[in-house]
Amino acid sequence: MTILQAGPTSPFRLTSSATTVLARRRFYRPLPKKLATKGSRWMASRKSASGMQFGTYSEDDVDALRALAEEPGIVDIFFTNEWPSGVTNKAATSDVPSGVSDSADADSTISELVADIKPRYHVAGTMGVFYAREPYTNVDAVHVTRFMGLAPVGNKNKQKFIHAISPTPASTMSSVEICAKPPNTTLSPYTMVEKATPTEAIAKRPGESGSDSQYWRYDVSQKRQKHGDGDSERLCFKFTSSGCCPRGEKCHFRHDEDARQQSIRGVCFDLLNKGKCERGPDCNFKHSLQDENGSASSRRSFGTPSSNRSKECWFCLSSPCVELHLITGIGEHYYSALAKGPLVDDHVLIVPVEHLPNTLSMPEDCEIELNRVQNSLKAYFENQGKQVVFFEWVFKRATHANLQVVPVPSSRASGIKDIFNLAAKKLGFKFKTIESTNNSEGRRLLRTQYDRSCSLFYVELPGGTILTHVVEENERFPSQFGREVLAGLLNTADRADWKNCKLSKEEETKMAERFKKQFEAYDPNR
Repeated sequence: MTILQAGPTSPFRLTSSATTVLARRRFYRPLPKKLATKGSRWMASRKSASGMQFGTYSEDDVDALRALAEEPGIVDIFFTNEWPSGVTNKAATSDVPSGVSDSADADSTISELVADIKPRYHVAGTMGVFYAREPYTNVDAVHVTRFMGLAPVGNKNKQKFIHAISPTPASTMSSVEICAKPPNTTLSPYTMVEKATPTEAIAKRPGESGSDSQYWRYDVSQKRQKHGDGDSERLCFKFTSSGCCPRGEKCHFRHDEDARQQSIRGVCFDLLNKGKCERGPDCNFKHSLQDENGSASSRRSFGTPSSNRSKECWFCLSSPCVELHLITGIGEHYYSALAKGPLVDDHVLIVPVEHLPNTLSMPEDCEIELNRVQNSLKAYFENQGKQVVFFEWVFKRATHANLQVVPVPSSRASGIKDIFNLAAKKLGFKFKTIESTNNSEGRRLLRTQYDRSCSLFYVELPGGTILTHVVEENERFPSQFGREVLAGLLNTADRADWKNCKLSKEEETKMAERFKKQFEAYDPNR
């Protein structure tokens, strides 16, 4: 059970084992000036009704949260200080607290965010009253949202400031459970909320000073805009990602057709908007401009000529971002490195030397070297009483591939196939199976079936069997699926996210040196 409780100086806090109960299989990158827990999102209030300053958030933060609408997975809980304007629309009037429906303390920005993010629960404070709205449906989503407003602790009217819920993480629910709608469900209250443009947002945004001048932009003199002619140079996320913005001409962000085309070609929005991406290896998008054929454009990015290798890439050996101290061996077509934030000891990555999006699209002669590396790793771990699982998330807009290698105790190897199938069932799909007696033959069959126009997840099991799943364009598939499933198998759910497993550079260096010494007799590149 999770306890939601209002606090004396903040609208609410979580008690009990909330971060465990609410933990989804993945959570999105940390966002500045907000608190984050697994499976939930927080947004700090700009100002409370009493004028007390709780913290601030910028339009950049709003854009970053809005990007969640395009990410795989369902947000379980969304926390805000301010109430969303229009939340009482279409609700039973008898349940609405007095003075709430026309309150000036509600925020239209929160309404727009909730409509985009579509959380299963939305909890807010600062209005000074308790209100539990009927569930409402979301546009373009099958699940419902429940809104709860909590009153302050010790309020004189003795309204509820503490509320208990027992949510099941969406990632563990069946499609039938996700689609369930209680009898009192209403339509979305936000379909009729007018999208007001805050006057303060039309002016230069906080933080946009001379220090931001290094941000790369499209040439403003040559930009082709479609509405959105505000003073801001920042791009509109909605228009860039979908080609349509509900604010239309009232939008104070830039609607740039060039940026829209780059987004279609898989370029990272943060790169287009700020000139840099801070997501690191979690980012599945491209970090150089693309031409119409989907290859690196000759246009300039980051002030240097574009090449086939992005200087922002975490895996290119020529990149300043690469973690050289983790590399354990380099071959002609592939190199090996220990994973940053490893799931287990000796968690290895097999990475193409060239800046290529997946191992399945590598030239066929590269498979010989890859098979040799895989067989060497299997022999090394077998000598330790372990079996090896190889898996890869082949995202069609990915930039640089990495094939993950996770050793599993032989005593647990028999359950690997079953737990992957169970996880797939909970996400609403079924794996296709490629039966083979060895990885080499299995990968050959997989390469013949691979459609480059689609995303794909596959896992190579001990013994040679391969499980594959083609991910449809609109399917919400967790990018860390393979790691999260194995974390469950190994009873290490707290290590499902690599950020929870970070080590110091000194610890990583010692770990890599130890592995290289022990693996030396098996290393195919020695």
